[in-house]
Amino acid sequence: MAAYKIYFRESVEKDFSPMPKEDVQKILRRIEALGEDPRPSGCEKLTGRERYRVRQGRYRIFCSIQDEALTVWIVKVGHRKDVYR
Repeated sequence: MAAYKIYFRESVEKDFSPMPKEDVQKILRRIEALGEDPRPSGCEKLTGRERYRVRQGRYRIFCSIQDEALTVWIVKVGHRKDVYR
């Protein structure tokens, strides 16, 4: 399988600001792994959207995957209680 390129929406940087550094590092490692496997075990497709949710501990990573272009766009990262409001 070819490697996917990872891109971030500009707003994702703000999502990281209130998080502890060690959690951000774990999230970034999980995002980096999406380049090799964009739909890992536990990945869920969101209903009615072309987006997916990946868990990293108590956080959720929301992404859009374009198989034709081999890209993964990270669109939001947040604590589970914040992203479901």
